[in-house]
This record gives sequence, C-alpha cells and structure tokens, in this order.
Amino acid sequence: MFASVPDILRLAIVPLLGWAAWRDVETRRVPSVVWYPLVVLGVLLLAWDSLSHLAFRPADQLYFLRVGISLLFVAPLSYLFWRLGGFGGADAKALITIAVLLPTFPQYLLPGLSLPTVRTTLGVFSMTVLTNTVVLAVGYPLALAARNLLEGTVELPLMFLGRRIPVSSLSTAHGRLFETTTGYTRNGLDIDALRMYLRWRGTSLSELREHPDRHRDPTSITETHDPTDGAVGDGMAVDGGTVAEADPWGAEAFLADIDSTAYGTTPEKLRDGLQVVTTRESVWISPGIPFIVPMFLGTVVAFTYGDIVFGIVGALGLV
Repeated sequence: MFASVPDILRLAIVPLLGWAAWRDVETRRVPSVVWYPLVVLGVLLLAWDSLSHLAFRPADQLYFLRVGISLLFVAPLSYLFWRLGGFGGADAKALITIAVLLPTFPQYLLPGLSLPTVRTTLGVFSMTVLTNTVVLAVGYPLALAARNLLEGTVELPLMFLGRRIPVSSLSTAHGRLFETTTGYTRNGLDIDALRMYLRWRGTSLSELREHPDRHRDPTSITETHDPTDGAVGDGMAVDGGTVAEADPWGAEAFLADIDSTAYGTTPEKLRDGLQVVTTRESVWISPGIPFIVPMFLGTVVAFTYGDIVFGIVGALGLV
C-alpha cells in the first residue's frame, strides 16, 4: 500500500474508534482521554499538510476551504447535536475528533485500486463519515425488529423501537423503560438512574422486587450511599443521609441528595418506574443507539468504499 505519512498515521483512528464502539456497547461510557491524543495528532497532521498548500493556488484554496468546512461546520454541528440531545457526549467528542483528524479525503494506493473508491465533489471526509454514520444508524430499527422477530416478540410498532426483557436483566441493561403504569412512552425512567437509586439506597433490584412495600416506605431509609453515575458494574460507598416521611420510595430525597439530574429523572418518573419494575416480570425498554458503533462502521466504510450517499446518488445517475 502506498500513501502519504499523514494519511497512514490517520488510520490510527480505526482501532481506537473500534475500541470505543465496544466500550459504548458494554457500558455506554467512553473515557474522554481516548480522544485527546487523536486531536493532538490531527492538529499536527493538519499543520504538516498545510505546509504544502501555502502557495494558495486554486487547488490549495480548495484544500483550505475543505478544512474550514470540517473545522467550522462539522465540529460545531457535532457540539450542537449534543446540546440538543441528539448525540451523547462521547458521540460528539468522537465526531469532533474526526473533523480535526480527517478533514479531507485520504488516499491509499493498492495494486490496481485507489481507496476510497467513491469520493464526493465537496471532498470533506469528516462529512462523509457523518453521512455514512446516519445511513447505517437508520438500519438500527430494522435490526431491532429482526432480533425481536427471531425471539418471537412481535408487537407493532414496539418491535422496531425497543426490546422486551426480563425485569431481572435490568441490572446490566442500557436505555430507558418503554413502559409506565399507564402505557408506553419514549421518555421513561433511565435504567442508569434506576441503578443510581438502588446504589443510593444500598439495595438491589431483587431485594426491591421481593420487598416493594418496605422500600416504598421512606422511613425505611436510615442511611444512603454513593449513587455513582449508574454505569454497569460500579460499586457503592456509604455517604449517610436522611429522608422525609411524606416521600414514597424516597424519590425526592434521592434527587435532592445527588450531584446530578439523574438523566432527567423526576420524582414522579422515578416512582412510576419503580412501580413498573416491582409489579411486572418483563418490560419493554428503549435501548437507544450506541451511536459510536455506526460511526465506527461508517468510518471503516469511508476509508474503503467512500461515501455511501454519493455512491447511491451516482448509481441513480443524479450526479
């Protein structure tokens, strides 16, 4: 394979993004430190490439225009999506890193083949990664429905939006409850918030289900614990605390005691979710899309095939 040194070094993002995708699936947590070396590498490679474009000929101007679009449009767009709730924090950081590290199309020459094979007229590689990611993410509901179908769970339209799992599996699940005591919702109790509540009380899901009346009584809470951030596998540490009597499940006291919003949880939402998990054997959950997974796949496709949308448009004869 023949490629410039900067383009070879840019391939470093593939294994690191693959590891981040695995972490996202397992824990829904990706440490921010993973992106810092890639951003630094991107800045250095950007400076390296820019030195060969200082003549500001038409081709050089086009290069800087593409870099500008990547840094001043794709990167801020990622931040905006995060602020609007369309991305998680790790998703936004990953795409910002890609905008810095991969602003223009790399080139890898193999015998009789040049990769990526489908290049866009715009020529902004980070934009190609983003559009590839969106295209691949659209297929997630179809994959979800296929999995539900294979498991014999056929319920429209829920089979395209969530999964039915045993309540006992919530200890290691990710996403939100799709159910309330009165029906279905896309904004149910976050499962991480449920784990936070259980750790704060120093109890477990099985104990909660076995003794719901006792746990519903706020006076049963004599001490509280560190709720952590709700990630799977976190431990607990005693922290102390008291609970008012007129507070079923101690929901208000929990939210008042912790240093976060518990993923948008309200006392009412928490109480309703606790009622659901203590009275049912299985529940629908909305697992959410671990967005770094299609981003990793979209990046691999971008490095090899190129731009999926541009390829489809080209096949249709529209460009």
